[in-house]
Amino acid sequence: MKWRGGNKSSNIDDMRASSGGGGGGVNLALLIPVVKFLVKTKFGRIVLALGVVAAFMGYNPLNLLNFTSASGGAAASKFENNEAAKEAKDFVSTVLRQTEDVWGAIFAKYGAKYSEPRLLLFHGATRSGCGYASSQVGPFYCPVDTRIYLDTDFFSDLAKKHHAAGDFAQGYVIAHEVGHHVQNLLGILSNADKLKARTNEAGANAIQVRVELQADCLAGIWGHHQYKILEDGDLEEALNAATMIGDDTLQKKARGYVVPDSFTHGSGAQRKEWFYKGFKTGDLSACLTGLESW
Repeated sequence: MKWRGGNKSSNIDDMRASSGGGGGGVNLALLIPVVKFLVKTKFGRIVLALGVVAAFMGYNPLNLLNFTSASGGAAASKFENNEAAKEAKDFVSTVLRQTEDVWGAIFAKYGAKYSEPRLLLFHGATRSGCGYASSQVGPFYCPVDTRIYLDTDFFSDLAKKHHAAGDFAQGYVIAHEVGHHVQNLLGILSNADKLKARTNEAGANAIQVRVELQADCLAGIWGHHQYKILEDGDLEEALNAATMIGDDTLQKKARGYVVPDSFTHGSGAQRKEWFYKGFKTGDLSACLTGLESW
């Protein structure tokens, strides 16, 4: 994908150089031994309680003990003076701008205004409107604060752990999370939550799979509109990524067998199919799953 030189989004918050990753998040690796020490005494338990209050108010209690100064400096150096880190940010902001252009035009077609999401880059862990999360959960969208959260190290994991390398594969991941934002704006996420509340766990999982497959289809719509900058093999990169991060692929790799009732994102074949639906048509109507309330 010929993305270099493209317009960039201004809706990026780069918090990768912040201690704990993400604006005041607590570094859990450092916090655990501190907690174990403090809980042994009455005074320590008081300090611990104050630390919890400080964290809730958005402050990192480890700063009071100078636990984060060295690690914070190292993180700043890693991301502020690293060309690969800068390129990752440029790539993300370029793809985000592409999604803004695509969805801005589609919403305008239907007489509506597209409200752009912000994307926060973090490293290690972050605190969002949906709670505290580590990079292990992968990129995610929080409908509470309408933000996308992304640790750019995930791109390395995508290539090395999931065997899904390529910039168009990475773009698909970003566009998928933007797809959740589109669902949020259209009331689909809230409607899905209502439906899940009325059923059992397996039923709720099935509904969530429909949510995720629709987001894959919406990501495909982004891809459809990038035809001018696509290169040979780009589509195959995205389809391979969809397959490699399917629930069946991940479950089989992790435990050797598959439990379909526990799927929350869909099988690799399903994810591949739904991305291609959006990519082939570029049409919102191709992505309907029955979760729509209009």
